[in-house]
Amino acid sequence: MSKYLMIVESPAKEKTIAKFLGADFTVKSSYGHIRDLPKSKIGVEIENGFEPKYVLVTRAKKIIPELKKLSKKASKVFLATDYDREGEAIAWHLKEALGVPEDKAKRITFHEITSEALHEAVKHPRTIDPYLVNSQQARRILDRLVGYRLSPLLWRKVKSGLSAGRVQSVAVRLICDREEEIKNFKPQEYWTVEARLQKFAGELKIFSAGLVSKDGSRYDKLDIKDRIQSDAILKDLSGADYEVSGIEQKERKRSPMPPYMTSTMQQDASRRLGFSAAKTMMVAQKLYEGINVGTEGTVGLITYMRTDSLNVSEASKKESRAFIEKRYGHSFLPAKPRLYKSKAKGAQEAHEAIHPTSVKRVPEEIRKYLTPEEFKLYDLIWRRFVASQMTDAVYDTVSVDIKARNYGFRASGRTLKFKGFLEIYALVDDEEEQSADLPALSAGEKLKLIELLPSQHFTEPPPRFNEASLIKALEENGIGRPSTYAPIIFTIKQRNYVRLEQKRFYPTSLGCIVTDILKKHFTHIIDVAFTAVIEKELDLIAEGKEKWTKVLKDFYIPFEEDLREGEKNIKKQKIEPQKTSEICPKCGKHMVIRDSWRGQFLACSGFPDCKTTFSIDKDGNKIVRPDPVVTKVKCEKCGRPMLKRVGKRGPFLACSGFPKCRNIKKYDEKLHG
Repeated sequence: MSKYLMIVESPAKEKTIAKFLGADFTVKSSYGHIRDLPKSKIGVEIENGFEPKYVLVTRAKKIIPELKKLSKKASKVFLATDYDREGEAIAWHLKEALGVPEDKAKRITFHEITSEALHEAVKHPRTIDPYLVNSQQARRILDRLVGYRLSPLLWRKVKSGLSAGRVQSVAVRLICDREEEIKNFKPQEYWTVEARLQKFAGELKIFSAGLVSKDGSRYDKLDIKDRIQSDAILKDLSGADYEVSGIEQKERKRSPMPPYMTSTMQQDASRRLGFSAAKTMMVAQKLYEGINVGTEGTVGLITYMRTDSLNVSEASKKESRAFIEKRYGHSFLPAKPRLYKSKAKGAQEAHEAIHPTSVKRVPEEIRKYLTPEEFKLYDLIWRRFVASQMTDAVYDTVSVDIKARNYGFRASGRTLKFKGFLEIYALVDDEEEQSADLPALSAGEKLKLIELLPSQHFTEPPPRFNEASLIKALEENGIGRPSTYAPIIFTIKQRNYVRLEQKRFYPTSLGCIVTDILKKHFTHIIDVAFTAVIEKELDLIAEGKEKWTKVLKDFYIPFEEDLREGEKNIKKQKIEPQKTSEICPKCGKHMVIRDSWRGQFLACSGFPDCKTTFSIDKDGNKIVRPDPVVTKVKCEKCGRPMLKRVGKRGPFLACSGFPKCRNIKKYDEKLHG
């Protein structure tokens, strides 16, 4: 019989950890949360100091009896849940539900699932931190109060089945406010003038220089307002001589970016890999909990992936420096290890950044053990971390000032002198990757004008949020925490408050109506700054500097007053879908445009009696797809002929036996045409 019981959250983690510990340990999974507030009622005694009434979740009712039995037989119970506030709360719930005595309950945490990290954690257990538990408990109760008190009001005033969330509602507001900015934006015209120039002798490469000044005063972006001003400049420059008036050469360095934390990993995975925040976290969870990599067996490949810290352990820095020097050479190694500090509001610096548990596990060398998604994300994390401990990239830059009468032009060029961290981590922004190439020039040198090119431009509205930029906005405004970014985005899409089109967020009419109500009647709930203040107060609770009941009371008293006023003053809203001239081919009624989180679509106004729908393009026009065509291809599952169908992503093959047989496959024009 094992002496010790170790409880973790997930079966995958259970499997990985069990192999690192000897026969003295029994490792079991709680399968996540075991207790929560009840779904059928608010579950908080507001008048009794906001006391929560927890119940066992359905899944836990089967697990708890076995865990109780094992915990009673064990001399020590190690609660090894995740290294964050939610993990601390799960550990506390386990201790309470299992009735583990104080002297037997041992809380351990670790940044990575490796043999060394686990044995070190077991040597240094601690008691459960009540401040971290209270902080997480306060967050859960706050969200429950908002959801269970505000949602019924929205049912009565807007639409049945709606729900409101303390943090999610602010995310929807950001999207709605951005849409309003775009709607009200008035573009301003402005012009630029570019000179295409060439040397008279030697290297005859044509290069460009932009107009930057007149009479020694620099032009601002919008100073040349229209064609009239542009034409006047061209007239002034007619027949002018062009001469190099100054050359400035510099060596410019660019430092690597820090290793990932949750938000930057999600942003980069979105930009570089096209992963949603939810997909990124799902894949990262697998990499953290353990992958079988051959002779090593199952091992965690990355450190804990829910973090807002940029700290890196001394051992990891030492290992990475040795790896860099051996593989890339001494010139790629800085004199000292690089240190990074998080700029995230309320960052928990005791945590670590996301990085490989060992840089020696080179992505390409373990690729065969990973799924394509796992490889892509691990490769991204590995490269970012190794690059973060490498030398700067070095550029030779040159700026050339050119005089033409009383006008000044400037041409800039840059060449990469030393790759440094760029050896393994390529930049994604064009501005940084491009390298203008100028001919060799000297001060006082005359230049030949090839042509003057005036260009008309218009200022552009701010772009709509994509997943990466929304996460960045949430982080910068102190809204939510690393573990909440992906659930926030998932929730606002599922509630049909926003839709995602071409990877950009658009608010739905429902999202705008709910946001307008909240802005008018629940100012604090929807206020970005107030939401950030709540996050700071939750941090203070975690630090033991604020009482959790006081934070709840200070929030709830004005919220309760807003609820009473809202009940009296909010008028019943009616959400009408946008009417169109399109006629339903089945019943003859008009069709309307409706929203879903997947995008807009045409639907019959006779719903639910008529359920006819059509896809529409970005201009609201119906997309007519051809009827299915019978092919000679046989379904390998049932033997029926396959049909050529056309969907949003183009043609595909589908079994004619649908819905009994749902087999589909890619359509290849060469094979199936």
